[in-house]
Amino acid sequence: MPKPKGQKNGNNKAKHSKLMAQKKNKLKKEAELRKERLREIVNKSKLE
Repeated sequence: MPKPKGQKNGNNKAKHSKLMAQKKNKLKKEAELRKERLREIVNKSKLE
């Protein structure tokens, strides 16, 4: 049976948005960490 008119699925939307934001932030953080490690390796190789 369908939901009454005007009733929204706000709770699940909010949860989904929060989880997707967490996922994006995690990916950005991992990418930044990877770049930083690469920079350190390149700097070490330049010094030698």
